[in-house]
Amino acid sequence: MTGAHTEQHALEVPPELDGARFDQALAQLLRQYSRTLLKGWIEAGAATLNARPARPRDRVHAGDRVAVTATLETDERLAPQAVPYAVVFADDDLIVIDKPAGLVVHPGAGNRDHTLVNGLVAAWPELGRLPRAGLVHRIDKDTSGLLLVARRPASFQALVRAMAARRVERTYHAVVRGVLVAGGTIEAPIRRDPRQRTRMAVGEGGRAAVTHYRVLERYRAHTLLEVHLETGRTHQIRVHMAWRGHALVGDPVYGGRARAVAGATPALAAALAGFQRQALHATALAFDHPADDRRLGFTSAHPADFAALLVALGQDLAAASA
Repeated sequence: MTGAHTEQHALEVPPELDGARFDQALAQLLRQYSRTLLKGWIEAGAATLNARPARPRDRVHAGDRVAVTATLETDERLAPQAVPYAVVFADDDLIVIDKPAGLVVHPGAGNRDHTLVNGLVAAWPELGRLPRAGLVHRIDKDTSGLLLVARRPASFQALVRAMAARRVERTYHAVVRGVLVAGGTIEAPIRRDPRQRTRMAVGEGGRAAVTHYRVLERYRAHTLLEVHLETGRTHQIRVHMAWRGHALVGDPVYGGRARAVAGATPALAAALAGFQRQALHATALAFDHPADDRRLGFTSAHPADFAALLVALGQDLAAASA
């Protein structure tokens, strides 16, 4: 069973979109909606250009007026369910969640319920009326850490715009294979892997992706990195680091077979063999509050499995240096 509600948007085409196609301009102006939704509204006449219906390929000009009646379906079958997550912060406009590894964020093929969204709707039913249940961004099932959720349409739109404008700072900690001498930046486009559609890959024709990283700790055969995302492509950190030759420990998709470390202590060997997810944790989040522009910042401590891995790596290094 589904329901529907509508939202009205009145926008002006900015100078930087002068000459763009109508559908492309809408995708930039209304980033909170998918291109599929926008295309449907254009075809239905619910998106107008200077008060007239427009075709996707029509060109827009600076100062043109765009109006969109956004009809959003609410899936009332989305069952409110109790799922494990921690609330770091909540007010009338937004929620900051600390997600455990292993929890799927949004329902999809093979994961229709018991997702983070089911848990969010159980606590805040109004989220069912927002695009993506208010999720401003996502992290993978087996990545732990902080997520930002909006509670109101205006807050959602403001935070999505802030994300697109790179005003939302996301910081991750990652344990990668190999010893990196220094930090750096990876700027390489990411697309869906043409040979295996469930994977992403660096390749021509992909979407621009930029990852910054710096070294926090070096071990005998691994490195702890602090990673900052400038863009937010699917699996971006995992893809970029594997492409650079430093796959994340435990990554089942991009890391290949688990590798033994010569001379590792028994504790480290066991920790590496038992770490069955990518060693990636969303450790910090900073953004401007959509209601009053005050800067907010939140941090998340390493979960137990990640912390235990770091202890084992440190003990192995100490043993080798003794």
